[in-house]
Amino acid sequence: MPSSVAAAIPLVVAYLIGAIPFGYLIGRARGVNLFEAGSGNIGATNAARVLGRTFGALVFVLDFLKGAIPVVIAVPLARALAPGAENAFGQPDVLRVGAAALAFLGHLFPIYLGFRGGKGVATGAGTIFVLVPGPAALAVLAWVTVLLATRIVSLASLTAVTMLVIAHLLLTPASFANENLPVTLYLLVGAGIVFAKHRANINRLLAGTENRIGDFSMRQPVLRGLHVLALGMWFGGAAFFNFVAAVPIFESFKQVVNAGPSDRTANETIIPPDASQERKDALASALAGSAVGPVFPRYFALQAMCGVIALITALSWWNAEGGKKVHRWRVYVIAFALATIAIGWPISDYVSELRLARFDPDTAIASAAKAAFASWHLVSLALSFVTVCAAGVALALAGRMPPE
Repeated sequence: MPSSVAAAIPLVVAYLIGAIPFGYLIGRARGVNLFEAGSGNIGATNAARVLGRTFGALVFVLDFLKGAIPVVIAVPLARALAPGAENAFGQPDVLRVGAAALAFLGHLFPIYLGFRGGKGVATGAGTIFVLVPGPAALAVLAWVTVLLATRIVSLASLTAVTMLVIAHLLLTPASFANENLPVTLYLLVGAGIVFAKHRANINRLLAGTENRIGDFSMRQPVLRGLHVLALGMWFGGAAFFNFVAAVPIFESFKQVVNAGPSDRTANETIIPPDASQERKDALASALAGSAVGPVFPRYFALQAMCGVIALITALSWWNAEGGKKVHRWRVYVIAFALATIAIGWPISDYVSELRLARFDPDTAIASAAKAAFASWHLVSLALSFVTVCAAGVALALAGRMPPE
């Protein structure tokens, strides 16, 4: 079998699996036509609204799986049909992304129902959990947080899709490079389609008439728990890194360089013993930077995630009784702390670039980098200190929660 044909078969299978209208079939089994009930959608949200939460959860799981399974089997199936077929369209990710896209489109435009389908949130979630599990997990966390805070499923879904794209772009180095481009384009196009399919919901959101799910007794306790957990991780992580971990790391590398060779250098000579103190200090700084540098993207990403969760949960209490001023100051403080992260993250990246440029063979570039490094490093440290303080204040304000 030609490799191109073998590679095309998983794509056809992906569409046919994605097109299975589980919501419609379950509704029909219960004597209900979901196209004519509730919002008229065959997805999990309308199934839960019309058939009950149990059936809504069942539809969500099945729609999720019909997105995940085609992506998982695409490459093995192509390889089983013809060795090397997984590379027929380029790198294997192209085949995986193609299977994801066709499963997603199958849900949106199912051949079995005259190409009239759902909005694709659950099926899209299944595809992305296989392709980009990290950003997908953050998107789910955003979905849960917004749903608990607002009780609006459509807003939670749109927020989750936005978070997915942002997380992928921030956490994937060179996200538009050839090796990452298929997944990046899939996420961008998929997000655009989800927004287009939700245009009626967006209009209702802007008009303030969008449907909300019913309230439940555990919503506020879970919101409080998320709020405190996010602030605790934010403040604790930032305080530990800035005041406990970073300084000893840099000091220990100075000791390693000045005392080497030793057990810390595997008894290898990493710099001649008679080297000048300036050379030793430069090496210690470079080694410490190489140890700490890779931490910064995850460090800022964790802070941003915690800050967004804290802000969303705080906004849900904007008009709550029992001290409106406190609730609103809570929002102001968290928003300010998030702003310091938004400013500090690119500055930190710039400082990392300057740290490397200080050792450039071109003496002019190295001198300029050394001159700029000191001031920008100070700015970065000051912003980190302000972030820690603001997160600490927000954590202290968590002692004044709205009444039950």
